[in-house]
Parts: sequence; structure tokens; C-alpha cells
Amino acid sequence: MVHIGNDWDALLKDEFQKEYYLRLRQFLAYEYRHTVVYPDMYDIFNALKYTPYEKVKVVLLGQDPYHGRGQAHGLCFSVQKGVTPPPSLQNIYQELHRDIGFQIPAHGNLSAWARQGVLMLNTVLTVRANQPNSHANKGWEQLTDRIIQLLDQKDAPLVFLLWGKNASSKQALLSNPRHQILTTSHPSPYSVHYGFAGCGHFSKTNAFLTANGCTPIDWQLPMTL
Repeated sequence: MVHIGNDWDALLKDEFQKEYYLRLRQFLAYEYRHTVVYPDMYDIFNALKYTPYEKVKVVLLGQDPYHGRGQAHGLCFSVQKGVTPPPSLQNIYQELHRDIGFQIPAHGNLSAWARQGVLMLNTVLTVRANQPNSHANKGWEQLTDRIIQLLDQKDAPLVFLLWGKNASSKQALLSNPRHQILTTSHPSPYSVHYGFAGCGHFSKTNAFLTANGCTPIDWQLPMTL
């Protein structure tokens, strides 16, 4: 069935056998056969493939994948090479620039963060083309809630970046006092000025990691791909 290729396989083995996931799998098989769905089916679990459980230092939660052609590739907020960064990602770049002097690259691929331990997880992992939230309430939330609970159980201190109402609602799943939880508004153009702009989450994340003896994240991305 699902093969991620790292420690997530053992951690989620039982979850992938549960009735809700088997129903979700049937639903996805139909959707991929009869409609256009993003991301590509081989990219659905890229967040877990790129960032093994053991390596997670930061958890960045999104809602569901970008629904435009060629954008989504399994990492929240990230787009594939050659795709113009969407408005939310442009606002993330602006806050990075303000917060840490980030140089804005000519692309929107954030996989370099994932490989450093930033788990970039959407709470729903698939979407129909041009239909945001079309795969909500089909079972993905149960799986990703379990992933969040497993991360909360880690002994190593983590930073959870919860931007917007959907992500912030997952705070109810977190109880481990070792971790830092940073919440603010979503970086979309509709809400960026309700807290995200000026939040300083990137420098705060690195300050927490450094204070706990962890290597900070190098947020700077390659200027080109």
C-alpha cells in the first residue's frame, strides 16, 4: 500500500490498515481515475518522505494543496520549479525578508527546508483541480491528526508553526510542554495583516532551536533551481 521509505512507515503502519483510510484510498482511486487531482499521486506523501520523524525539528501546517495546474508537489506552501510563487508564499518571503534579511529567490520550491527538518504538512493531502477543499472531510484529517499527535510525543523539542484558523485549531492536539507553539494569521492576502506580517516566527523558531541545543534552520533558499 503506502511506502514512505523511512521511519514513518512503522509509525503509521496501523493507521494505513484502518477502515477510514481504506475508504479514503478507494475514494482517491476513483478521483485520480475520473478527475484531475493534485498533487501527482506519487507526490502525496512527499512531506513525510523528505522529513523523517526522527529528523523533524519544525512542523509547518497548511490546509490543502494548491489547486492550480503544476503547483502542488506534496509540501505545504511550496510549488514546483518553474511555477510563480502564489500570493501566500510571496507574503511568507516578505516576512522572511523583514525578519531575517532573507533574499527572495526566483522560485517557490521549499524542499531545502524540508530536508533540514521542517515537516511541511497539509492537513488534507489532495485536492481536485480548481476546487479548494474538495477533498476535505474524506479521511485525510484523521490521518494528519494522528501524525500531529505522534510529533507531539517526541522528546526532542519542536516548534509548531500554526498559521490561520485551520492550523491553529490543531493546537488542541498538542500538550507536550517541551515544544513551542507559534500561532498567527494565515499569510494569504486576506489575512496577512492580521498578525502574520511582523510575526517574526522564523527568527523565533531559530532562537528556540538554538536555546535547546539544536541546529537552527537555514531559511535562505537557493536563488535559482
